[in-house]
Amino acid sequence: MSNPTNGRLISLDVLRGFVMFWIMSGEHIIHALAKAAPIPIFIWMSSQLHHAEWNGITFYDMIFPVFLFVAGVSMPFSFEKKMSLAGVKTPQELPSGEKRKIYLSMLRRTCILLVLGFIVNGLLRFDGFDHTRFASVLGRIGLAWFFAGIIYLNFDFKKQLIWFFGILIGYYVAMKWIPVPDFGAGVLTKEGSLEGYIDRLFLPGRLHSTVYDPEGIFSTLPAISTALLGVFIGTFLKAKCPFSIKVKLLLMTLTAVVLIIAGLIWDINFPINKHLWTSSFVCFVGGFSILFFVFFYVIIDLLGFQKWAFPLVLIGSNSILIYIAAEGSVDFKHTADYVFGGLIQYTSIVWQPFFTALSVTVVQLLLLYFLYKKKWFLKI
Repeated sequence: MSNPTNGRLISLDVLRGFVMFWIMSGEHIIHALAKAAPIPIFIWMSSQLHHAEWNGITFYDMIFPVFLFVAGVSMPFSFEKKMSLAGVKTPQELPSGEKRKIYLSMLRRTCILLVLGFIVNGLLRFDGFDHTRFASVLGRIGLAWFFAGIIYLNFDFKKQLIWFFGILIGYYVAMKWIPVPDFGAGVLTKEGSLEGYIDRLFLPGRLHSTVYDPEGIFSTLPAISTALLGVFIGTFLKAKCPFSIKVKLLLMTLTAVVLIIAGLIWDINFPINKHLWTSSFVCFVGGFSILFFVFFYVIIDLLGFQKWAFPLVLIGSNSILIYIAAEGSVDFKHTADYVFGGLIQYTSIVWQPFFTALSVTVVQLLLLYFLYKKKWFLKI
């Protein structure tokens, strides 16, 4: 196996595309398939494409943190050229002037993501301040990525690890020991959690779930550790060290297993919960994020099996754009019905929702292919 880490990692686009596929339309295909052909495997797959009601974990709960993890993996590679031009080996050694430019660029990206998150939530409908939701998926990505970047640029690996574990342990201590008025300490319910209480006190506008927001203020802190975990993997992968690529892959896999076990053990006292982004959730999903990345890295970048993943590359290379479009900015179903509806009406009634969902994916991929060929990418 050769090590392709000196160039662009196609596997990052593929993994980004893989998780985004389920959000943009893949989930609807599986749900319709489970209804048309209710066999156990399809029913199970459909059940995995819903968020856990509260405690617990499904595949769908992993999509957001995997995306954030990938953003972290990309960070060491994105700063590599700047370090090379400055003649330094670590980001901490970058001149203060160069760092200032990076900070401004990162701040700009975060602000854009925050605004785009507002727009996805319906800001431009002008429903009034109290009816506008300001917390968002894109906003959390921007904030967690920003603060992980600040840590990466200013602290060496050992101190980054201290930040990683310090955030997770500090979040655990706060959630378990700081009392919430009328509930007390350690009540990890929607109404009684410290996270929900802080959202009700300080998060403006409408909360996603009335008494808390899954992308709220306090639970953004452990999301920084999710991004940092990606930074660790990216740093380790590109580092020049005596380990062969096979040994690196083995060490990453072992790390993933340790994190999954740690998450399961921590779950006993601090439940795995995506809504609260608990520390056990960070560990458990972080382990699976590494496994997903290792799988795609081996298949795509090391073994070179890339042609099959081209649709995922289309999605991953314009992931933010298709997310915004699929979340309501573009009515893909209307277009799909206009183009394919005439054919779909001749299929069995029970299968029509499946073919309709499939046609939406086709329209989305055609748009992404057009943008890809034109080299039009939404870069933030």
